[in-house]
Amino acid sequence: MKASVSIVGAGPGGLAAAMLLAASGAAVSVFERGSRLGGRSRLLQLGEFRFDTGPTFFLYPQIIKEIFTHCGFDFDREVEMVRIDPLYELKFMTSERDADELKVWADPDELAAAVARFSPRDAEGLAGFMNDNRKKLEAFGPVLARPFRGVQDFLAPQVLRALAHLRPWSSLDRELKRYFTDERLRLAFSFQSKYLGMSPYRCPSLFSILSFLEHEHGVWHPIGGCNTVMEAMGRLARRMGVRFELDTPVEEILFEGRKAVGVRTPHGTRRSDAVLVNADFAHAMKHLVPDRLRTRWSDRKLGKKKYSCSTFMLYLGIEGSIDLQHHTVLLAEDYATNLHEIESGDAPPLAPSLYVQNASRTDPTLAPAGHSALYVLVPVGNLDRAVDWSAERARYRALVIRRLETLGVHDLEARIREEKVVTPDDWARDLSIFRGATFNLAHSLDQMLCWRPQNRFEELDRLYLAGGGTHPGSGLPVIFEGARITARLIAEDLGLNAAEKPDALDFSAADQPVAG
Repeated sequence: MKASVSIVGAGPGGLAAAMLLAASGAAVSVFERGSRLGGRSRLLQLGEFRFDTGPTFFLYPQIIKEIFTHCGFDFDREVEMVRIDPLYELKFMTSERDADELKVWADPDELAAAVARFSPRDAEGLAGFMNDNRKKLEAFGPVLARPFRGVQDFLAPQVLRALAHLRPWSSLDRELKRYFTDERLRLAFSFQSKYLGMSPYRCPSLFSILSFLEHEHGVWHPIGGCNTVMEAMGRLARRMGVRFELDTPVEEILFEGRKAVGVRTPHGTRRSDAVLVNADFAHAMKHLVPDRLRTRWSDRKLGKKKYSCSTFMLYLGIEGSIDLQHHTVLLAEDYATNLHEIESGDAPPLAPSLYVQNASRTDPTLAPAGHSALYVLVPVGNLDRAVDWSAERARYRALVIRRLETLGVHDLEARIREEKVVTPDDWARDLSIFRGATFNLAHSLDQMLCWRPQNRFEELDRLYLAGGGTHPGSGLPVIFEGARITARLIAEDLGLNAAEKPDALDFSAADQPVAG
């Protein structure tokens, strides 16, 4: 009989792990509380408009391509991708109406010329930034691809070599001062810390590799949105024999002593040889695992951990075209104050930074002809403070609409045909995200590597983790890498052959969901 694995949650990490485990010979069942696959990366359909619920930048596709190849598939045949150029346009607000603008190009020569025009004295810093971060990623890539069981792992030669690039005393902004004197340029190469829900003034210097990844390997858009990657993974996993049970929340993880032996859902219990949790880490621990079984990650200790910011979202189906790049980032006039407002969480930022995706200019599948699908993200504080979002919702929506006018998006109210607003309360309620912290546990140095929840959960037996709250961290490529680590550990523990690629698969079966 095949070894069996129950996976809680069909987000990116759960889907990748399901494919890898099925390729290793396991019988895999995935339990998803929602009606769609993808977790925070699922499809949002509003009438004829399509949106990604969460991530819209697809970075470093090499990892997911390797996962597909390992499972016997060609990623490029399954998902159509386009490389975005310019990567994005940055607007540095100098007043309520005026902004300095910088288009960040994919072509290295065009980028160098744009940086030289924007800040001539920093023109030479770009080459140094790229060269140093190329070495940093080369050193740290293998470290982020391995499990961490404790501080003893820092003694591994591979890790010791990488630590020379860590500079733990330096924040991301301070690291960038080595290359750029202009604060605006430092923001151009550090706003990516929003992927981690952190300020560049607090984010560890290691994460300069995020911006480097964009420039070295491109910013990509899957046609149909990032959710199409998740749908392709689900489709192929079904072909591999993975069983999906949608609209089926896991209510409890079953234990015999300290060993996970299955899950309980509204439809009954399902025993398995291992359980992999791909849900929001803190929420899952508090609701699925008895507090008495957790010491390091008890409810009390979870309450003291640092969590990322949250986001206020607008998904807008618009009549007519929008004169914005595929990705546009507006950086507040007083960026430091904006970050302080986010971190304190006492009230929503008064003059917020925001990110806008206008993907319809690249991808005609997202909106009807002559219309646009506009995705707007505003970083705000998480629910650690008592902001009443039911009272703030309408006021803050109006503020964000006015803010969009500074980007040249005029007459917006009259052109809206479909709309959805998401607040931190909605993230917490609808997706069971602890404190509405969209990017999960913060990536401070004391919550990384061996100090982050481990892929093989260190407190219990046969319980495993995947997702942004787990080592190595959040962001789609990192989550995929984490799923690969977790699947390898499960395969080792269950005596499966994780290294062996599957035999030729039978593609004759229709791609139909398996009922619960």
